[in-house]
Amino acid sequence: MADKPSPDSDGDVVHAEKPSPPTTAQENALEKATSRHVDINSNVEARIRNPLEGLSYAELMSRVEVFAQEKELTGYLPLLRKGALVAQNPAGAYDISGAEALDEGEKAVLRAEVEHKWRLPTKLFLTIATCSIGAAVQGWDQTGTNGANIFFPEYYGIGSGSTRDDILVGLVNAGPYIGSAFIGCWLSDPINNWVGRRGVIFFSAHFCIWPVIGSAFSHTWEQQLVNRLLMGIGMGAKASTVPIYAAENSPAAIRGALVMSWQMWTAFGIFLGTAFNLAVWNAGPNNWRLMLGAPFIPAVPLLALIYFCPESPRWYMKKNRYSKAWESMNRLRNHPIQVARDIFYIHSQLELERELLKGSSYATRFVELFTIPRVRRATIAAFTVMIAQQMCGINIIAFYSTTVFKESGQSDFQALLASFGFGLVNWLFAFPAFWTIDTFGRRSLLLFTFPQMMWTLLAAGLCTLIPLGLTRTVLVALFVYLFAAFYSPGEGPVPFTYSAEVFPLSHREIGMGFAVATCLFWAAVLGMTFPFLLRSTGTVGAFGVYAGFNLVAFVLIFFLVPETKKKTLEELDYVFAVPNSTFAKYQVTDVLPWWVKRYVFWRKEAKLRPLYQEGVEKRQEGEVKGEKVI
Repeated sequence: MADKPSPDSDGDVVHAEKPSPPTTAQENALEKATSRHVDINSNVEARIRNPLEGLSYAELMSRVEVFAQEKELTGYLPLLRKGALVAQNPAGAYDISGAEALDEGEKAVLRAEVEHKWRLPTKLFLTIATCSIGAAVQGWDQTGTNGANIFFPEYYGIGSGSTRDDILVGLVNAGPYIGSAFIGCWLSDPINNWVGRRGVIFFSAHFCIWPVIGSAFSHTWEQQLVNRLLMGIGMGAKASTVPIYAAENSPAAIRGALVMSWQMWTAFGIFLGTAFNLAVWNAGPNNWRLMLGAPFIPAVPLLALIYFCPESPRWYMKKNRYSKAWESMNRLRNHPIQVARDIFYIHSQLELERELLKGSSYATRFVELFTIPRVRRATIAAFTVMIAQQMCGINIIAFYSTTVFKESGQSDFQALLASFGFGLVNWLFAFPAFWTIDTFGRRSLLLFTFPQMMWTLLAAGLCTLIPLGLTRTVLVALFVYLFAAFYSPGEGPVPFTYSAEVFPLSHREIGMGFAVATCLFWAAVLGMTFPFLLRSTGTVGAFGVYAGFNLVAFVLIFFLVPETKKKTLEELDYVFAVPNSTFAKYQVTDVLPWWVKRYVFWRKEAKLRPLYQEGVEKRQEGEVKGEKVI
């Protein structure tokens, strides 16, 4: 049996034979460093960051045995003992000794998580592929009207160009987002609670089939609006659930890349929509009906494939169905040691959440989005990135690119062709986010791409002042494509990825519902107002307004959105324990001066003081020696 474990610098417990005591110099350096940092561990709101922190070996093993008996997992008890020690201190996994020492195969699996993070089970890839189809439905749904906008207003008698007709055209375009923001997103929490993540996706798929088909046969704008409102119910419930489902099933190291597939395949759906609109342009007077009805096609395989995907283990555990959670997690991980580690860690975190949130109802959880400090900070951050997605102006292109290109002097076919080019660029440039979102991080991507979107959108608007001709057409299209190229790996994938991961499990569904409702509500506002704005100010004025919004969004993100890359869903409690005022002050007093020194004056020796203790204390012995940290 190994010696009694001792706490490491993070307060975690290392089950090692003979931990080496730090030298006096190390202690002094550590004390000096941590005195400058926010003491997150002393903040009671950060308690659920590491529910196993500070437990002795005997106490930890006792908890494992009780857990296995209560949850009818005694057959996995030896694995659970190992998994608990790994969960308590991942960096010390290779040092575990005694009966719970990992064998070479288990060590190899944990090492592979770092060195070969894309070696994933087939079922996990199937789950992400199914979620991706759901995202493609979302993208195609919003581009049906992109092409149809230049045809259906005249058929419905709302194409005169009057203020009333402009608002009605905008209302039809905004219908799905109104349905999402006011109904679909808020249904997500109760339906998730009732039938799980898969059930919500199955439910939402129906609303992405039948109303879409109905929209192709609508004979009045009122009928069209009703069908698009119904479509929005499915879009809202799906958009609130699919990123959560992907986030809960994914390992932390690649969670951002997998969850961001929502945006990449939404972009693919937009591309399919613009391609289909172009393909049916010459199909006769009812071509716009085909444009509006075709988005039901990818919803059919979504309806079928979700049946073969495993349910979220976290949802099963929330429902106290641990044997099902084990089965599900076993299909989503490569080795039982990973299953044991993740199951016990999530269970421990859930136990603390239940203590903090006993008797919490739907209404209570909604209020707590704004009253519990840790949850409120996540709500503000998610709200910021979601509203920024609309402020940046992407949807004035996604909804109205054909109209914008036609306003710049192109024919119907040329406008549809230019919109197809936008859809293609938007999709292709989403691919780099697979690598950048977990390498550069969510915050860094946003802070880099928003200034680029601002100047490209402004340039596209200014180019409409050039006299009609080939030069004007090419330049407007070029800057719109550059705008899409910057958007796709930045503000495109980040909001849904970020919002799906920042809330604790107790508030995840309702928090994500609020975040998505925010996004889609402002998409509805944009859809309703843009035709009027375009008519009143012209393309240059409309694009100039949204270029200014990009600047506002950049400032909000700089002060309110912390980084979340490569944190487990449970470790994010640590990040959001820091008050917003402290975080904002740190940006002004530390980050901004460091950035100026490093990138304006090119002083490579400039150092950035880390805000979090983990930046200094991160298992320094193991990492300094070059050992793998898992």
